[in-house]
Amino acid sequence: MGRRNITQVSDFILMGLTDSEEIRLVLFTLFLLIYLITVLGNVGMILIISLDSRLHTPMYFFLSHLSFLDLSYSSVITPKTLDNLLNSTKNISYLNCFIQMSCFIFLGATECFLLSSMAYDRYAAICNPLHYPIVMYTRRCCSLVFGCYLIGFMDSFVNGLCMSRLHFCKSNIIFHFFCDLSPILALSCTDTHDIEIIISTFAGSSLVLSLLTIAVSYVSILSTILKITSTSSKQKVFSTCASHLLGVTVFYGTMIFTYLKPSKSYSLGKDQIASVFYTIVIPMLNPLIYSLRNKEVKNALSRVMQKMK
Repeated sequence: MGRRNITQVSDFILMGLTDSEEIRLVLFTLFLLIYLITVLGNVGMILIISLDSRLHTPMYFFLSHLSFLDLSYSSVITPKTLDNLLNSTKNISYLNCFIQMSCFIFLGATECFLLSSMAYDRYAAICNPLHYPIVMYTRRCCSLVFGCYLIGFMDSFVNGLCMSRLHFCKSNIIFHFFCDLSPILALSCTDTHDIEIIISTFAGSSLVLSLLTIAVSYVSILSTILKITSTSSKQKVFSTCASHLLGVTVFYGTMIFTYLKPSKSYSLGKDQIASVFYTIVIPMLNPLIYSLRNKEVKNALSRVMQKMK
């Protein structure tokens, strides 16, 4: 955001979710509880995976990074949202607004490709079990994770570069509870047509590529499952993939609903509800999804608790 952005607007006002003081107090309590569970769940997942040597496998290596992303993702949005729910002044500086937006895009894009890497890991484990240790060796796992962060950074950088060209000389009121792309684009007094095309192209390409990787992986997994004759073996494979599939469905479902549509169709109520779900609720759900349905995590938690006694 260079000198080209020196305009009459020095800060923004986040209107939040509601004007009702009673509802704001209820939402503050609810979001605070969700955030505490999010921090406890994701930090707990990272600690369990790092402390239990039996979980030092590619699947849990990816899962620990997913927990880190969810923790960061929630921390970028929720604290400021809680602050705005309590205070009458809802200002956020120009710089902090764009930092929040850039971090949000970086973490969201990174999580998309991390979920793709996890799908590839499941494909390698189920479709090529004998070659799994050779295919998913430590260096490749680290390279995949590094690639996820790199793509997330590139996506965020392109968005930041495009948004830095915008000028804000009229209203500074953002009708949202955080600095998201659509409501900020709507405020600009610059022609945003070309910028929207560039942002949509990069975001759409990232989403389609990551979804395609997941789809191909699970088509191959399904093909392998159909060849298995043992019912118990099929159930074991399904249980291995169920948590990841549920996490993917919830995350991508809300992302697609919110972002893969024209900015002119931005709907304050519907988009805010979807945004609350994927920015505040999903980071809390992921550790629950991956732990409650996973015996290895439960057993690891028991072992860690016993060691601490």
